[in-house]
Amino acid sequence: MERYFHPEIECAPVEKLRAMQNERLVKTVKHAYENIPYYKNLMDLKGVKPEDIQSVEDLHKLPFLTKDDLRDAYPYGLLAKPLKDVVRIQSTSGTTGRRVVAFYTQHDIDLWDECCARALMAVGATNEDVVQVSYGYGLFTGGPGLNGGSHKVGSLTLPMSSGNTERQIQFMCDLGATVLCCTPSYAAYLGESIHERGLQDQIKLKAGIFGAEAWSEEMRRDIEQKLGIKAYDIYGLTEISGPGVAFECSEQSGMHINEDHFIAEIINPETGEVLPEGEKGELVFSCITKEAFPLLRYRTRDICVLSRKKCSCGRTLIKMSKPMGRSDDMLIVKGVNVFPSQIETVLLNKGYPANYQIIVSRENNSDKLEVQVEMMPEMFSDTIREVAAKEKELVDAMKAMLGIYAKVQLVEPKSIARSEGKAVRIIDKRNLYEN
Repeated sequence: MERYFHPEIECAPVEKLRAMQNERLVKTVKHAYENIPYYKNLMDLKGVKPEDIQSVEDLHKLPFLTKDDLRDAYPYGLLAKPLKDVVRIQSTSGTTGRRVVAFYTQHDIDLWDECCARALMAVGATNEDVVQVSYGYGLFTGGPGLNGGSHKVGSLTLPMSSGNTERQIQFMCDLGATVLCCTPSYAAYLGESIHERGLQDQIKLKAGIFGAEAWSEEMRRDIEQKLGIKAYDIYGLTEISGPGVAFECSEQSGMHINEDHFIAEIINPETGEVLPEGEKGELVFSCITKEAFPLLRYRTRDICVLSRKKCSCGRTLIKMSKPMGRSDDMLIVKGVNVFPSQIETVLLNKGYPANYQIIVSRENNSDKLEVQVEMMPEMFSDTIREVAAKEKELVDAMKAMLGIYAKVQLVEPKSIARSEGKAVRIIDKRNLYEN
């Protein structure tokens, strides 16, 4: 039986959702314009006033916000509430430039917790479940988000954070965890570790909520087989509120967006033109209930598709597909767009583990693409000739998928660092040669 946290919202008629969005959008635009000088300046430069925005149909009139805006306005430039009303920050892991910091009032946190509670109930969680939260805590949004959602559902919450795999498995067995929340790469690692220890019979997991990094359908099937569970996707980003912006239901065919809190658009990433439902493009979000950090038309850089096709779960919330890559950090190798998910699909279809690393370099002004893949344990005793044959098989499969040559190197099992947070899939060395 399908479970809902807010059935009156999750299953509401689309007309009711749109009316709610219209009212909240008008209020949020006015709030942002009056309380954020940085954003007022952006609107004024575009010649837009709050009264020009009367409904979702007017959304296209507003300026876009980008991560560069968030960095430029760091730390308080996009804060819409006095500090006395703000109770928490979360922050991106930020590898370059200034970090992105998002602010929350208690009201913002309560709504975020409820969004995550919807995600948990959509995978079958109740107040009788034990939810093991193995996302990182602290500044990363994964741990705090699912932790709060689990509390809202009333589940026993194990705030494990990431890492310490021995303890993760011990608590999973001893306390009978039934729902696991972590990154997909760590879920795969936990499954691998459980099998190595022969503890499959002591695991009571029934479902997992995995996000914060891209993962393929092949990886989903691999995790489900290793852990004996149903694996569900969740979407969020620190700038908007972390996990719970969208979540997967029992149909496992895309993630329902919490439309009473977020308005989604798909745009052409080159022109900014809004595209119709069903077309692939860049995902843009507007927050319509946030008090402290109400981002409007924020460009996520994630490429996906939106659909209102009727869902068997009964929810009427629009769905977004799994992100199919990014408009900003997809790899362009020899003029060809390359997404890590394509490489992952090839490897998993060939039976290899989802532990790999993509290395891009430049030699003699030409791009070089290399994929390092861990051997399966049973291959470790293969002869050099057998390993070379398997590498060639993967080279051919990569060429068929990508349209370009990629060198493939099979490396020893466990030699690629396991990730307990976000997996580092890509090492792009080309910037070393730019100067």
